[in-house]
Amino acid sequence: MTSGGKTFWSSGAVPLIEPEFLSSIIGAASDIALVVSAEGIILSVVLNSHSESFGNLKHWEGRPIVKFLTVDSVPKFEQAHNIYLDGEVPSKPLELNHSDNAVWQYPVRYTFHRFGHENAVLLLGRDLRPIAETQQQLVQAQIALEQGYEARREFDARYRVLMSNTSQAVAFVSVLTGRIEDANDAAAAVLGLSTDALRGSAFAQHFADRSSVELTEALMNATLADEGGQVTLKATRTSQQVVLQPVVFRAAGQRILMCRMSTGGDAAKPAEAGAEQMISLFRTGVDAMLFMSPKGVLLSVNESFLDLVGAPHMSDVIGRSFADFLGRGQIDLGVLTDQPQRSGQMRFYATRLVNDLGARVAVEISATQLDDPENPVVGCIIRDVSRTEASRSGSSGAAPGQMPPEPARKVMDLVGSASLKDIVAETTDVVEKMCIETAVELTNNNRVAAAEMLGLSRQSLYVKLRKYGLLAKNS
Repeated sequence: MTSGGKTFWSSGAVPLIEPEFLSSIIGAASDIALVVSAEGIILSVVLNSHSESFGNLKHWEGRPIVKFLTVDSVPKFEQAHNIYLDGEVPSKPLELNHSDNAVWQYPVRYTFHRFGHENAVLLLGRDLRPIAETQQQLVQAQIALEQGYEARREFDARYRVLMSNTSQAVAFVSVLTGRIEDANDAAAAVLGLSTDALRGSAFAQHFADRSSVELTEALMNATLADEGGQVTLKATRTSQQVVLQPVVFRAAGQRILMCRMSTGGDAAKPAEAGAEQMISLFRTGVDAMLFMSPKGVLLSVNESFLDLVGAPHMSDVIGRSFADFLGRGQIDLGVLTDQPQRSGQMRFYATRLVNDLGARVAVEISATQLDDPENPVVGCIIRDVSRTEASRSGSSGAAPGQMPPEPARKVMDLVGSASLKDIVAETTDVVEKMCIETAVELTNNNRVAAAEMLGLSRQSLYVKLRKYGLLAKNS
């Protein structure tokens, strides 16, 4: 190629470049270019016009380059720069980490170049952040993959231990193929084969008079029953009546039946029978029952409780605080949760239940702290005493010829030994003191709660505590 009869570009030679075009060419050939003096001062900074990730670095010019390098990169640069000043250009690229005001850091790979300006060096750099980000993503993906494998191995180990140690015969059957995916030793004993022989075999072939399609359909229909349906079959090899209780679930895109097997001659264990009876009592009992957390959040209630509070659905109650249904709210709830946690149980507590419509029902509540360190629960039995209260109020007077109760006879014995005014004052003080002591004990010495429970102001309660010498006793 010639210009004006002169050779402009010859083989192995680079033409002279005008100074105004040099910076743009350098900027296009690298992501960042630095001109550094022999003293390590940045004379010029040129950035690639297509890269905006560096921002504005004009404030670097006129300042030492080590000010913008991380601590580990400073000795690396100084060593390479000293080699350059000794007359030898470093042949290998140098990777340096830049930092700017300790806000961000980024790695750059530089190459050293001479350009004949008083031993200054031209550093052409490539931004390594895309490579570093890709490497980081690969590392994180590898870590996540290893964690997934580890979780899978741990889950498989737990599954195998559970299957080998449970006494219940269990087999997993594919709904699509009707074949046994897995089974434990107890299931193998019921069907009269080894576990290895069971895996992969058709489930229906181990029972008489049922095809694979018929058995699968019967098991699927049993899973739709409300109370847990079951299918009774006869095992081919052991000739035992086998009761199958199936549960269907989906895994890896296919439906699996978990079939629990028990022989017809097996008797229910006393503990299991007792548990079923207690569950039945809880569901159908006449008295209202509930379980709540130590903070008073309702976890489970029976139908009788729903009748007491007038709730149409279980979802209207579960998750709410029991205080929402108590006449004195948090005061009653504090007594019902604190006392069982301190002493294990509370035999009797009288209050009123309030439903969402404002109706009040007189009740007696007994509460028990259930022994479960991981999930502590307070169980309550609630009895409606509104009819009993009405009958008591209607027959408060003693019938003719009926002996008065014991406390009344003791008061009557005082007649003649003291005036009526003294007798009434003495008995009133005794009753008042007993009521105050009981309220303070039930509220765990919470004076505000005790005052509200007794219908007194806080100041009146303190006066009576001081009157009966209870102020220092309960402080």
